[in-house]
Amino acid sequence: MNLDMTVHIWKEDDQYVAHAMPLDVMSSGATPEAARLALDEAVRVFLLTAADIGTLDQVLEESGYERQGDRWVCPAFVAVERHELALAV
Repeated sequence: MNLDMTVHIWKEDDQYVAHAMPLDVMSSGATPEAARLALDEAVRVFLLTAADIGTLDQVLEESGYERQGDRWVCPAFVAVERHELALAV
């Protein structure tokens, strides 16, 4: 099975955090590449666990994925934006 996903990576202190957005799975590493590799493993374990308990299709469908042949295609994000909001607190 092939699966694509949108990944965001950002820095927190001395670690990089990687987030597989549609699945809401996260991991971290000392470098962006280490965070990507750790995220790939976390996603792999998450999906294998879902497959083992028989909920893989349900998890992917609820995350917005669509099946296309042997691939599950990630939901198309229209935009990923950074916003600033002023709050009067």
